[in-house]
Amino acid sequence: MKSLAQQMSFYQRYHRSPKNRLTHFFGVPMIILAVMQAFSWIPLGPSGLNATHVIVLVLLMYYFLLDVPLALAMTAFFAVMLAVTQHLARLPWPWALTAFGVLFVGGWIIQLIGHHFEGRKPALLDNLFQIFIAPMFLMAEVFFYFGYKPGLRRRVEELAAQSA
Repeated sequence: MKSLAQQMSFYQRYHRSPKNRLTHFFGVPMIILAVMQAFSWIPLGPSGLNATHVIVLVLLMYYFLLDVPLALAMTAFFAVMLAVTQHLARLPWPWALTAFGVLFVGGWIIQLIGHHFEGRKPALLDNLFQIFIAPMFLMAEVFFYFGYKPGLRRRVEELAAQSA
């Protein structure tokens, strides 16, 4: 399994432009919310659990293997996203589909605008697994902004520079 720094350095090579990074803070959560909403329509028995719960649990387990403090922050992020998802999933069907479409298509449009600024295609076109790293990368960016995890930041930048 690649370390968090290795995963993030690959992702960072595709996200150097501040404008691109900024668009990702809007586009990525929109896409995540849309995908979570879609999977919430797949019930898992009478318990009230759905496929979104399982996917989030597995993803958080992976995040905890990579970095505990970031995974704790991602747990809070996904708790909020789950609450919003459950609300969206209970909307009347036409409204729920509209919300899904606006979030999914809108999120991708924002992403593509960001990559236009970057002048480079999205990382997931070279490595589909990057779609799972994007949310944690953004959370790490928030940590870095507030001065947390400076060692991780240096390591990511070193690895990204070596591969450039």
